[in-house]
Amino acid sequence: MRNPRSKLLPMLLAGLLAACATAPTGRSQLILVSDADMDRMGASAFTQIKSGGKVANDPARLRQARCIADALVAVLPANQRGTAWEVVLIQDDNPNAFALPGGKIGIHTGLFKVATDQDQLAAVVGHEMGHVVSRHAAERVSQRFAADTALQVLNAATGGERQQLLGLLGVGAQAGVLLPFSRQHESEADLLGQRYMAQAGFDPAAAATVWENMVRATGGSRAPTFLSTHPDPQARIQSLRASAPGLKATQEQARAAGRRPNCR
Repeated sequence: MRNPRSKLLPMLLAGLLAACATAPTGRSQLILVSDADMDRMGASAFTQIKSGGKVANDPARLRQARCIADALVAVLPANQRGTAWEVVLIQDDNPNAFALPGGKIGIHTGLFKVATDQDQLAAVVGHEMGHVVSRHAAERVSQRFAADTALQVLNAATGGERQQLLGLLGVGAQAGVLLPFSRQHESEADLLGQRYMAQAGFDPAAAATVWENMVRATGGSRAPTFLSTHPDPQARIQSLRASAPGLKATQEQARAAGRRPNCR
């Protein structure tokens, strides 16, 4: 009897020929899954995280987080501005955040210990939005398609393979465990996140500051989750610090146009 997987090979080969996409940075991407499927996977993962009982009850911080997210969404590409972005706080001391396809954002309560003002919070949220806009999760799923079978991965969005689904989206089985994207993805998210925060009227210099705070929060003994995919956290900080002056004019233009976020 013919292996059912062999029937998928021609489909995948045909898909490879039509699956070339371009990231916002101009980099070529392999995308084998539709945005609709990714949004469905993101919604499924987000529902699982919220049902885990770790959603925090902190109205003041939630209002601040939503204010920051709204300011950033307003400057995203048009297809993302039309998404109904949802923000929740996750009760977890780890200074982390994540964003899933379909406009789902989770912010750990521990992030507020190292991101001490609206600009620093915007740097983190903008970074995570950069992953979504760049379709990094779709790239990771597509790589899994190429290595395995498309049906098995798509089944994870509706079936019992929940840990596989969360892992592909960059979230561990528990909300407090975030799985790193590749170094290339992290660098792209840094670039876009800093650009978005400046376009929204936030201070782009805060991007380097918040990563410095994260390194200090660990006592320098190890890189925090956001920095773990980079061999040298200081190089990442230096890159963000070097690009901030060039984005200062963007921030000033945004504020002159009335984009003055007040998410205190």
